[in-house]
Formats: sequence, structure tokens, C-alpha cells
Amino acid sequence: MSKRLLLYFLFFLSSSQLLSSSFSFSNSTQLCPRHQSLALLHLKQSFSINNSSSSDCDYDGVTSYPKIESWKKGSDCCSWDGVTCDWVTGHVIELDLSCSWLFGTIHSNTTLFLFLHLQRLNLAFNNFNGSSVSTGFGRFSSLTHLNLSDSGFSGLISSEISHLSNLVSLDLSWNSDAEFAPHGFNSLVQNLTKLQKLHLGGISISSVFPDSLLNRSSLISLDLTSCGLHGRFPDHDIHLPKLEVLDLWGNDDLSGNFPRFSENNSLMELDLSFTNLSGEISASIGNLQSLQTLDLSNCEFSGSIPASLENLTQITSLNLSKNLFSGKIPNVFSNLRNLISLRLHGNNFSGQLPSSIGNLTNLQALDLYDNQLEGVIPSFVNGFLSLSYVDLGYNLFNGIIPSWLYTLPSLVVLYLDHNKLTGHIGEFQSDSLELIYLKMNKLHGPIPSSIFKLVNLRYLHLSSNNLSGVLETSNFGKLRNLTLLDLSNNMLSLTTSDNSKSMLPYIESLDLSNNNISGIWSWNMGKNTLGYLNLSCNSISGFEMLPWKNIGIIDLHSNLLQGPLPIPPNSTFFFSVSHNKLSGEISPLTCKVSSMVVLDLSNNNLSGMLPHCLGNFSKDLSVLNLRRNRFHGIIPQTFLKGNAIRNLDFNDNQLEGLVPRSLIICRKLEVLDLGNNEINDTFPHWLGTLPKLQVLVLRFNSFHGHIGHSKIKSPFMSLRIIDLAHNDFEGDLPEMYLRSLKATMNVDERNMTRKYMGDYYYQDSVMVTIKGLEIEFVKILKAFATIDLSSNKFQGEIPESIGNLNSLRGLNLSHNNLTGHIPSSFGNLKLLESLDLSSNKLIGRIPQELTSLTFLEVLNLSQNHLTGFIPRGNQFDTFENDSYNGNSGLCGFPLSKKCTTDETLEPSQEVDAEFEGGFDWKITLMGYGCGLAIGFTLGCLMFSTEKPKWLATMVEENIHKKIKRSKRCTYRRGARRN
Repeated sequence: MSKRLLLYFLFFLSSSQLLSSSFSFSNSTQLCPRHQSLALLHLKQSFSINNSSSSDCDYDGVTSYPKIESWKKGSDCCSWDGVTCDWVTGHVIELDLSCSWLFGTIHSNTTLFLFLHLQRLNLAFNNFNGSSVSTGFGRFSSLTHLNLSDSGFSGLISSEISHLSNLVSLDLSWNSDAEFAPHGFNSLVQNLTKLQKLHLGGISISSVFPDSLLNRSSLISLDLTSCGLHGRFPDHDIHLPKLEVLDLWGNDDLSGNFPRFSENNSLMELDLSFTNLSGEISASIGNLQSLQTLDLSNCEFSGSIPASLENLTQITSLNLSKNLFSGKIPNVFSNLRNLISLRLHGNNFSGQLPSSIGNLTNLQALDLYDNQLEGVIPSFVNGFLSLSYVDLGYNLFNGIIPSWLYTLPSLVVLYLDHNKLTGHIGEFQSDSLELIYLKMNKLHGPIPSSIFKLVNLRYLHLSSNNLSGVLETSNFGKLRNLTLLDLSNNMLSLTTSDNSKSMLPYIESLDLSNNNISGIWSWNMGKNTLGYLNLSCNSISGFEMLPWKNIGIIDLHSNLLQGPLPIPPNSTFFFSVSHNKLSGEISPLTCKVSSMVVLDLSNNNLSGMLPHCLGNFSKDLSVLNLRRNRFHGIIPQTFLKGNAIRNLDFNDNQLEGLVPRSLIICRKLEVLDLGNNEINDTFPHWLGTLPKLQVLVLRFNSFHGHIGHSKIKSPFMSLRIIDLAHNDFEGDLPEMYLRSLKATMNVDERNMTRKYMGDYYYQDSVMVTIKGLEIEFVKILKAFATIDLSSNKFQGEIPESIGNLNSLRGLNLSHNNLTGHIPSSFGNLKLLESLDLSSNKLIGRIPQELTSLTFLEVLNLSQNHLTGFIPRGNQFDTFENDSYNGNSGLCGFPLSKKCTTDETLEPSQEVDAEFEGGFDWKITLMGYGCGLAIGFTLGCLMFSTEKPKWLATMVEENIHKKIKRSKRCTYRRGARRN
């Protein structure tokens, strides 16, 4: 034993002497060979210094600085910042130039590739300006650690990287313009068998997930975020005992189920968010007892949360948001006392909050919004001393806001919006609050005084409640940081004292719309910062001034504003003063607001002629609404070339002259409403070239002449709402135009649900006559289609082609001189809700096909020359006498006139004719039979048991015709197929 100790001592002594002599050598001579020093200095000269090249380091909390500035000629390069040498050979074995402000290109002949003894190379967080990961990087055969992340590399990654067989750590992440060649990623996975860390986030791999990676027992950290992985994630159990990080977020084509984990694992971070993984979460999640971060957000997972989740006692962050989870949130949080962030928003969780959430005393973020949670919000007695973020919005919570939410000492953000909370708002005690969202509840009473003492408050959103009381603007004096204030849709009033006019100096958005504010507005807060002001739907009668220099949106509609039209500041792009009592003319100074996008002056008492500049004062002008004023003269004739005009509404004025031909250059025009004016012109057929025109209203003018034919191929293809009523158009109905209305044919209703015309700032409206009523659509559904050609002098027959417009909701051809039959093709208008053909000269029978219009609510066929029985079934059983008045030849329900035998015989001929045209005799006769039975005051049951002999004969004949035609069609189809 003593001999062995002696040997150990001699070995230690010799090693110490060698180490001492080496240090002595390094202190007396330069360790760095001259050629290495020159190579590093040459490398330095190939880059420029730019601090923005390493700006991402600041987000990660890493200090960035220009390391290469310490590289000076004549000094030992082994002492330079970022350089490490082998203390025996002097070879540079490590270069760490991460976060070094480097900008420039790494060329294939760079001196960087001369350092063949490198073991570690870190160039992360610089900007190499699109350099390629070239073959030169493959020369570092001794390399164990390579980090090129977030440094502006692009192009194909050289296959030589896969030859670095000693690599233990490879990080190429967040070079978003770089990609692997086909099969390049698979080669890398197969060859680099020693890898412990593989980070390729943001690199385009475009490969199926490599199953072999899950057999790499050495793997500690695997990050393949947003790499374009696709296919299915392997279904077998994962046995990677050393794996601590598995991050696959952002591979939205990667499908499969939640992985199964064995008990022997070290996983600390699992991120599968923004993938297409689905199914239920397996109970094996409880085996991840070292897990600290779990993110399964934005996937397709469903079912309930497994109870085994309570085993994750080390977890600090749990995110299951935006999935399809349902059922109650399980009471599994009692053991998760390290949890800092809990995010379950955007699922279908129901029931009440589990009481065990109250045990999460370290919780900082609680996010449960957009579920179906209900009941009262529990009173958690333990308190959350660190809770800074609470979002319980978009649920079904009721009752009062619990007291603990008012007393949280660290609370910064509170969302309780879109619930059913009641009662008064309590007094907040947390000075740290920066955001309060309580909108869309049933809260009432005054705004608590404590809110006006929250000196850090930046956003206050209390809209759409039942709050009341008088607000004194001076109360806002301490809210120096407030940038958004929304108290709209309440019952508040406002008073302003002289010393409070400049309160809220940094306010950017103010919405007090739909309250009880009256009188002259004099609160001129945020003179240099206010960008959004909405005071609409109040009783404000005037303004002292509009002092805001940088305001973009001013919405004052539906008030009691009087006097001349105010001129908005030059920065304004949305200006609405509609539904007021403004008078006088439009000042030409309005045309100096060159950034205007929406100008709505409708429903006032404005008069005079329109300034010629209105058509061309802003290249961004999208909406010009002058509806319901008293303007006269002609419409502006000049529009800017390349303009953005989308909606022109001049309805209900006294404008005259012609439709401006310059509208032909308004290629983005969607709505043109010139109704209720004194325009005297022929039909503006040239509007048919406008590719986006969807609404055309010319009603109540003096348009005249034949509409005729168009030389334009397929005119008005986007048109859906056409109103030419109450003019002097004559001649035949414009069949060519009607055939071109592609936007009224076969519209996919599912894709149009709740989609309205307009944009974020302004939604279009239109007044239409439908179902016998004049209705204003304040929002126009993109699926809505109607045609009104009534009260003109059209003549001739109604074209069968109207039956192709199967997305129509309303059709009005009344008060013309139309003749002929009602087209049976109208039975194809399956969505039709209103049909008015009254006051014409139509003859013949009402087509049986109209009974298939199950959405039809209003039918007016009065004042024509129709004859025969009135069809029965579906909506026709709901129409009353008014639908048929003035047609002396009609009989049957609901009229008191009964049908005679002769009147019931004639339909059999029509049935035969329709049958020969390809209609199903069963359906036709069923409708006919019931009508016939009523005509004879017989029930359908009697008809089915005691068929008249002549009717039985007719049915039998039709059956034989049906069989013959069926055989003939089958033979012909077979011949063509062969």
C-alpha cells in the first residue's frame, strides 16, 4: 500500500514541475505563433463594427460588445478577447466571437478556415450578411462545438458539415434563409453520432421527422423549431434517458399523437406547440417528473387533462392554450407549487374553477380566457403574492368580482372582459396595475375613486357595462401614464373644469361613445399624442376647437353638432360627423387633408355645390359618403388616376347632370349609390368594366332609354345589389347584363357567414326595398344579393335566365309592362326571400316550381292577368289574399274562389309537358295531387285511397313514359361510355 502511495506522489511531483515550467514559458514568451496572429488580424479587417448586428443579444440578457477591438498587433493573440489557445502547442483551439457586433461576409478564402485545430467555434448573434455555410466549415475535423446561430447565414448548408464526426454540439438556428439540400439533414443525423445538442430552429429542413434521432441515447437537447418537418411523429415509446429539451414548435405539418415517455427520463422542457399533433394526452405525461416547461399550445389535442399531470411537481410553466380540450379543469394543482405560469386559454373547458388553483402561491400568470367556465370566481384565501397577470375574459363567470382581485400586491394586468359579472366595481389597492379590462359585463354604479389613483395605469377599458354617474375630468390628474381610455356604451356624463383641460397629456386613444355626454366639448387632452377620438352617440352640441396635431381618427357621428362643418386636422384619415345638424357648405380647406381615407358627412343639413377638389384631394380616399344632405349641382368630374376610392354614396341629395365618365378610372370602386337625386342620363353601361363593383343604386332619378346590349364581354361580374327602380328605363329587360351577374350565382354561403363589405375603419351600408319595406342595411353581408328594376317602363317577357341567379335574396320587377308567363326557372332561386312581380301584364299559371322556395317570406303577384289554381305547399300555405289581388282568373286557397273541374284538368297537360322536359313525375304529381284534392275539397288521404279513374289512367301513362325514357337514356349513356 505504501508503494502505491509513493508512486502517486512521484507522479504528482513530476506533473507539478511540468506545469510550473509551462507557465514560466508562457510568461516569458508569446504563446501565439506569428502566422496565427496575422491570420486573426486579417480576419478582423474583413468585418466592420455595427452594434445593430448583435441587437438580439440584448433580448437574451447577454452583454454585447466588439471583442475584436482588443486584437492589437504585437501582442499575444492567445490573450485576445474571444481567443483560447492550447497552452502546450499554442494552437488556437477556441474562437468565441458571439455578440461581437460583426458585420460582413465570410468568403471561401477567409483566414478563419486556417485554424484547423479549432475545437470550439461560436459566431452566434452577428450579421454575416447572407454568407453561406460553406465547405470551409468542414475543415475543422477536431471541432466539438459549432454555433452559428442568428448570424445572417443563407443558402444551402454544405454537406461537409455532416463530416464533422466529433461534433457534440451543433447550433445553426435562426438563420432563416439557410436550408439543407435534399437528404442533407438525414445525412447529418446519420453521421454525427456523438451529438448531445442539436439546434436547427428556423432552418428549412422540409423532411419527415427522423426516427433515428429518438434512438440517440447521447442526446441532451433537440431543438427543431419551425423547420418544415412533416409526416407523423413516431408513435413508439421514447427512451432517451439523457434528453432534457425537446422543442418542435412551429412545424404545423407534423402530425401524430402525444408521445409516450418511459419512467426513466430527464426531460425538463417539452414544446410541441404550433404543430398538428392531435388526440388525447396520454397518462404517461405523469412520468415526466423533472419537467419544468410544458407547451402544447396551438395544436389539435382534445379530451380532458389527465389526472397524472399532478405528478409534475417541478413544473414552472404549463401552456395548453388553443386546443380542443373540454370538460372540467381537473383539481390537479395541489402539488404543483412551483408553477409560475398557467395558460389554458382558447379551449372548451367548462364548469367552475378548481379550488386547488388557490395552492399555486408562486403563480405569476393565470390565463384562462376564451373558454366556457362559469359560476362565480372563487375567493382564493391563500392569496397570490406574485401574481401579476390575470386573464379570465371571454367566459361565463357571473356574480361579483371577488375581493382578492382588488388586493393582489403585484398585479399588473387584469382581464375580466366578456363575462356576466355584476355588482359595483370595488376599490383597487395595487399601485402596480397598468391594464384593466372589464368591458362587456353587467357592472353598474360609479367608477371607483381608487382607479384615479393608479399612477401606473396605461389602459382602462370599462366599455359596454351599465356604469353611471358624473365624471369630472380633473379626476384623471394623477393618471399621467394613461394612453388608452375606453368608457363607451355606458350611462356616464362628463364635466370639465377650467384647470383640467390639459389632463391626460399622453393619451393616445379616447372612446366615450354612447354615453350621456352633452354640451360643448372643451376637454383638450393629449394635444400632441391623441390619435383616436370617438365621441359618437352622445348629445354633444359643439367644440371649442379641434386642437389635436397628430390625430388620425375622429368619430363624432350621432350627436347634436350644429353650425358649419369643422375642418379636421391635416393628419386625419378617418372623419365622421354623420347624423348631426351641421349646416352650410363644404369648405375647400377640407381638401387640404391629403391623408383622408374615410370622409362621412352623411345625414346633416349641408348644402351648396360640391367642391371640385372632393374627387381628387387624397390619393388614399376610400369612402366618400354625402348621403342625405341638400347638395345641388353636379357630381365632381375629376378623380385621381390610381385612386383608392371604394365607396361613393351621394344618395338623397339634389344632384343633377350626368354620371361622371371619369368614374371609369376608379378601379377599386365597390359601392356606387346615386339614388334619390335629379340625375338625367342614360344607363351608364361603361360602369360594367369596373372589376370590383358590387353595389349599384340609381333609384329615383331621371335615367331613361333602353339599357340595351353591352360591347363589354361579361360586364358587371361582381355586381350583387342592383337598384334601378323609379326611373324611365324602357324596352326589354337587360338579359345580357342579367346573364353576366356571376356574383349572384352559386355563392358559397358557408364562406360568407358574417363577412361584411368594408374594412376595419368603415363598414358599408345601403338602403334597399325588400319584402315591401325600405330597409337600411348598416352592414352589407357579402352573400347578400338583390335586384330591383321596379317602377320603370320595361316590357316584353321575363327572361328564363334570371333563374340562374340562384343566390338572390330579393327580386322586384313590379310596376312595369312585362308580359308573358312567370318563368318556371324561378324555382331555382332557392334563397329567395322576397318576390314582387305585381302591377304588370303577366298571364298564365303560377308555376308549381315556386313552392320549392322555402325561404320565401313575401310574395306579391297582384294586379296581373294570372289564371288557374294557386299552388299549395311550403311557403305558399302562408301567403294571404293580398299576394294575388287583381288576378280574376286565379282560384284556390287563400282566395274564396274555388277551382272548377276545368281549371284542375289543365294542369295535367302542364305536368306532361314538364315531365317530357325532364322533371320527376313523382314530385310534380304530388304537388298537383294535393292541390287537386283541395280544389275538390277532398283530403290527401281520400285522394290516396280513392283515385279518380281518369287520374289513375294518366298516372299509369306517365309511368310508361318514364320507363321508356329511362331505358332510352340508359342505352344512350351506355353507348357513349363504350
